[in-house]
Amino acid sequence: MKTILFPIVAIAGFLNVARAQTQTVKDTVSQKEIEAVTLVARKPTVESKVDRTVFNVANSAILAGNTTWDVLRMTPLVSIDNNDDVKAEGQNVTVYINDRKSVFTGKELKEYLKTIPADNLLKIEVITSPSSRYETSGSVINIVLKKRDDEGMKGSISLNNRQSTKNSQYTNFNLNYHKKKFTQTFIGGYNNGTYVQKNEIENRRYENDRVSRLNLETEMRDESPSLSSTSEFELNDKNNIGLVLEYYQNRNLSFGESSGTESENGLLKDAFHQTQNTWGFRRNLGTNLFYKYYDKEKNKILDINAGTNYTGNDNDDLILKTGSSKTQELGVVRNNQMRNYYLKIDYTQQLGKSGGTIEAGGKTEINNHVIPNYLYGSSINDPLSEYYNLARNDRFHYEDHLSSVYANYSKTFFKKLEARIGLRYEYIDLKVRQDVAGTERRDSYGTFLPNLLLKYTFSDKYDVSLTYNRSIWRPWYAEFNPFLVPDINGTYSRGNLYLNPNPNDRLYLKFGILKKYFISARYMYTDQDYWTTYLTENGRTVSLPGNFDGKVQKYYLFANTNQNFLKNKLNVNVGFGWYYINNKDFNERNDLKGKNYISYWGGSANISYTNLFSKNINLSAWMEIANQNNGNSYANNTNVFHNISVTKIFPKTQMELSMQLMNIFKRPYADTTTYSPDGTFREYSKWDWYGVSLTFVKRFGNQKVKENTKPDLGKNSGGEK
Repeated sequence: MKTILFPIVAIAGFLNVARAQTQTVKDTVSQKEIEAVTLVARKPTVESKVDRTVFNVANSAILAGNTTWDVLRMTPLVSIDNNDDVKAEGQNVTVYINDRKSVFTGKELKEYLKTIPADNLLKIEVITSPSSRYETSGSVINIVLKKRDDEGMKGSISLNNRQSTKNSQYTNFNLNYHKKKFTQTFIGGYNNGTYVQKNEIENRRYENDRVSRLNLETEMRDESPSLSSTSEFELNDKNNIGLVLEYYQNRNLSFGESSGTESENGLLKDAFHQTQNTWGFRRNLGTNLFYKYYDKEKNKILDINAGTNYTGNDNDDLILKTGSSKTQELGVVRNNQMRNYYLKIDYTQQLGKSGGTIEAGGKTEINNHVIPNYLYGSSINDPLSEYYNLARNDRFHYEDHLSSVYANYSKTFFKKLEARIGLRYEYIDLKVRQDVAGTERRDSYGTFLPNLLLKYTFSDKYDVSLTYNRSIWRPWYAEFNPFLVPDINGTYSRGNLYLNPNPNDRLYLKFGILKKYFISARYMYTDQDYWTTYLTENGRTVSLPGNFDGKVQKYYLFANTNQNFLKNKLNVNVGFGWYYINNKDFNERNDLKGKNYISYWGGSANISYTNLFSKNINLSAWMEIANQNNGNSYANNTNVFHNISVTKIFPKTQMELSMQLMNIFKRPYADTTTYSPDGTFREYSKWDWYGVSLTFVKRFGNQKVKENTKPDLGKNSGGEK
């Protein structure tokens, strides 16, 4: 701890001297400014509730110099692997933004969240036991943005420079205008960054002891402008209408270079060198027209949302491979088109004097996605090339119609027992096909997803809660696409037309002690799932998502506390857990030679101090201990992520200056081994998330923030302070 605090105090002292040289403030004015800053810290940084953990980040130093993607990485219970997949407690999640489901996952979700400045964040909710209201595929992460409703014009502009392996710049602006019954908000941003990633790969095949080794370095350049608009009009004190428009685009250029060898039975068979030039252009346009009726006296809410999402993603990859025999060239062109249309209705009402609350609603959505694929290059027509017999072009289609209805009933009995019972029914009709190959799959199925929440309060200091959830994780549309393309690591990749969804059951027990200490136990069970695997097809090593049958049981024990000290200036949240996975049946049924039993530790800590030295200096530190164990992929290392930031606030001029140090003591990396029936595939990845960041923020107008609340049992109970 002394090692961490020394650079913090040194940086804070530097900013304090700079402040003393630039500004002199009267004692009475300083006292008012200090009191205003102190009030910000009174809300706990992390709140542990019955069904969720809430990360309150508004006005926190952790926002400085970050995007929403960066803050999401630092959120308790959340981890992000080297493939940019977001997980909560090691499981897949569905991401919501302002209670509206995002259409993105994986790298597409990352690029989208990087366009949302962290300064707009109010809180991040990690909902480990979601009610039937959510279109859940496991846990839910709800990203809640700030809402400013004070009169007049207000806003901010931020300028950021980040230095890691390469230099990156980020800027954004926020404009909000509120007059009587009308509110208009504009958010814009521009990111210009260069990132470097290094990989070492070792693939071992059981047959003939085939071994492939590869060293790869990729440099990526991103340019991402974005703009969003939210217009809201209050018809009267109970009725609101509004329109949300979102647009962002991402232009990326990358160059990758790799060298590798292949051997068989201990003898060198080939040595090769590859380069890959990639150009990509992505754009997204989202619309959401909403109507909301809210009667606060009777606790009635009607929320209607209708909208569309369109995403276009153009990519052109050119691979040049020089081996022991000859030089080969192959290019891949893809033009993904995603179209999503939805209508969602939610209704909440308190039932008479009984105190019970019912929620009901439904949603219907249509997805129509297309992925054209086209191969080009000199080697496509060469009979001696390994690329010769690849399919040269095809057009992949994914279409579905997903409808759902749900109902929740919650009530408090005997003033001590809070209960919520819910049921969701989902029905999907999907079709996937290829134009040229002629392959096609049609499927439809309905699924009941029950959930239960019980909380018993022994006294104002002690409570216990129990939740049960059944959920289903469906494949992402691109994971169905069977078109085979080469990768720079010497292998090939494709999707799987016959992927199956993954249902799972989760049980969660939590004890609350003195409203500050929480001890929880979690259990998850599934008997089928899909994970990345490897096959040999026509002599090629191919990675693809594959169906895996077999029982997997996961057990978690977790302890968490949130404490405020020094008149609420110092906030400390610490969580630490033990994880145990039983993969024995899963490994045996799929002929895997992985670990049958996995045991590891994990946890995180968030520490913040407000108004250091009574000079409007805020400090923040974050640390996470993380492993990546998922399905048939096992972690060979434990990462210790850390982040330290200091922010100097100038209240009179509404300016902020921040410095952030990211993973300065040890650069994070991933080292995982994936097991398949054909062999083992180990990859070491060195990430570019380290260095130093400087941010300048200028605010104007009244920055008062409003937080909407809802009469929802899960949101407003569970040991909050």
